[in-house]
Amino acid sequence: MIRFLQPEWFWALTVLPLVILWRGRRGPVAAVEYSDVSLARDVARRTRSHIGGVVWLLPIIAAALMIVGLARPQRTHSRTEVTANGIYIVLGLDISGSMQALDFKVDNYRVNRIAVVKSVVSRFIDERPDDRIGLIAFAAAPYIVSPLTLDHDWLQQNLERVNVGLGDDGTAIGSAIAAAVNHLRTTTAKSKVVILLTDGVNNSGKISPLAAAEAARALGVKVYTIGVGVRGKAPIPVRDERGNIHVVMADVDVDEKTLQAVANETGGQFYRATDTDSLQKIYEQINRYEKTAQTVQKFEHVEELYRWPLFPALGLLAIGLLLQQTMFRRLP
Repeated sequence: MIRFLQPEWFWALTVLPLVILWRGRRGPVAAVEYSDVSLARDVARRTRSHIGGVVWLLPIIAAALMIVGLARPQRTHSRTEVTANGIYIVLGLDISGSMQALDFKVDNYRVNRIAVVKSVVSRFIDERPDDRIGLIAFAAAPYIVSPLTLDHDWLQQNLERVNVGLGDDGTAIGSAIAAAVNHLRTTTAKSKVVILLTDGVNNSGKISPLAAAEAARALGVKVYTIGVGVRGKAPIPVRDERGNIHVVMADVDVDEKTLQAVANETGGQFYRATDTDSLQKIYEQINRYEKTAQTVQKFEHVEELYRWPLFPALGLLAIGLLLQQTMFRRLP
């Protein structure tokens, strides 16, 4: 990029047209005075060049070039390096049978919880390109869907395959937290986060949620907990003995007290999502809280270009002086 460090010098260029006008009205200075111009007529006819008539312009052009040089033209080469120190995040998703409940809506159509959760989580992943993200699904027991990775396209493909009924039914919240924390245990990241989403009560697994939370705190892992679903009764599809599906109203419950205690123990927060909009806002808020640290280094090399107009200006002055003292020298 070309820039001028002192562009105010360009105002001096406005004087040069006035000098040219003044020189034109004044006319050229006579080299030799004659009492009768007819005496010089023969000399004028034998003039071989008109260069002598414009020699006076050379100092004007040189002055313009010098003004450009005084404006300090510079060429800059800049380069910016951004180093992202990403956060390590493990997403824990409940895939127990109750996640089929049809209490969420998208565009006024009833959609089951797991479909909405996958859509919201997918958007959350897209907004964290610099973070290593892993995915754990759990029902009666947890399993790793994806290890921590920066390959978010592959992560999204694995998220798409997550669905209800991939294991024994149940809700092992404590075991899911422990599995997520264990996955982060050997990492060297300064910031390690677990975002656990469930719609039920811990009723399976060998580790209690609070014991898992203590382990998370000891290892420097922050746990955000999210409880999803309406309070009271929710429509849940049920398959009868003939294989037909019926929607029945069933009691649903989220252990808010335990989820709140887990979040408090690890320095995270507990959220409650009862519809699609609130769930989306929860992940947006967590996204704002957990900012990826970035180190920005800017390198700039400046090359001075004043020589480009200065040397031609000196050359023009030298040529003009040489011509005035030789070929176009004026008689005294």
